[in-house]
Amino acid sequence: MHILNQTIDFPSVEMADEQGLLAVGGDLSIARLINAYRHGIFPWYNEDEPILWWSPNPRCVLYPEKLKISKSMQQLFRSKKFTFKINNACREVISFCKNTNRKDGAGSWINEDIIDAYTKFHQAGYVISGEAYLKGKLVGGLYGVRIGNVFFGESMFTHESNASKFAFIQLVLALRMEGLKLIDCQMETAHLISLGAEMIDRKKFVELLNIHCEG
Repeated sequence: MHILNQTIDFPSVEMADEQGLLAVGGDLSIARLINAYRHGIFPWYNEDEPILWWSPNPRCVLYPEKLKISKSMQQLFRSKKFTFKINNACREVISFCKNTNRKDGAGSWINEDIIDAYTKFHQAGYVISGEAYLKGKLVGGLYGVRIGNVFFGESMFTHESNASKFAFIQLVLALRMEGLKLIDCQMETAHLISLGAEMIDRKKFVELLNIHCEG
């Protein structure tokens, strides 16, 4: 495992172990986060641990044009039950995600340092939140990082059935209209696969980042 120093550089993702753990340490500065995401690396750690940096292989991704919208979700859209907004309450979305099970199902992985860091990342123009509202109340949403034409999904929450799925679909449709080419889902889940996500080799994933993470 690589120990990070004061520079923002990371080792090659090929050095990650079988679980995808690549490096430990460093900080959550905007410069380091940008460098991490551009190379297919993301932070994920417990509150009592140093920062752990991951690059799993294979990688779960969604090509926006392959998004699947089920008949039940199409009916939900027609019902106009929820309204959708982007970046209206980003910090609140991240805070609500704190109470959602983490990627391995073992409880919350988002701590106050993550909330503060990604709020600053949002203010710098990189973090996007998609939000579902019911009668004016925030009831579901997700947040992630956009660099160039790639969106790196981080976490989602729901306080109302299908609210997070509604927000996810709406955000994908909105970003697709803006030229988005790839969505990084990080870890495979049945929920994401049902929406059209698929697994690809990490080498291919990094190649796609090199093409689409311009700007």
